[in-house]
Amino acid sequence: MSIAHLLDDFGAYARGTPVSITDVFLEEQRLEAFEKGYQAGWDDSVKSQLEESRRITADFSQNLQDLSFTYEEAYAAIMESLRPLLEQMIGAVLPRLGQETLAPRLIEILHDMAREHGRQKVEIAAAPSDMTLLENLSEEMPDLPITLAEDASLSGGQVYLRFGETEQQIDLQDVLQGIDRALSGFFEQNRKATA
Repeated sequence: MSIAHLLDDFGAYARGTPVSITDVFLEEQRLEAFEKGYQAGWDDSVKSQLEESRRITADFSQNLQDLSFTYEEAYAAIMESLRPLLEQMIGAVLPRLGQETLAPRLIEILHDMAREHGRQKVEIAAAPSDMTLLENLSEEMPDLPITLAEDASLSGGQVYLRFGETEQQIDLQDVLQGIDRALSGFFEQNRKATA
């Protein structure tokens, strides 16, 4: 049995009309193949560049999210570590600073009241612990008749000014408590924002 039926017979081409390939036809075929190959390479390059651009954009977005999250964590940690320091400052430094600025603040208020109401008798009621701070007030303002009165019901930092019919209260403790409340509120808000 022959296997001729499985093989191609090229003899038919030799018996038929000869195919002539010219240089022009051959050059056109080469140019067409080059253009197809070039276009396929260009398409692959564009596809690869788009995929790379998408990957870089996704990585960049993820890095920004990680950085933002890390910033928030770092900010919260720093704020929590500063809390004891700030609370200690409010508890230790501000009361002393308030005591040191009490007399200058009273002088400022007395000048303002004197401009509004003229020269009238001034009575200053304060806690016994504040009397030594206020004793030099009459020397600072010799043109105003100032009377100091101890009031045991007042706590340190509380002062009442009576200028004729007008009365004004200065309460450093209230100011310090307000600062303490504001600080606690700030840390509570910060805790909620980072949670």
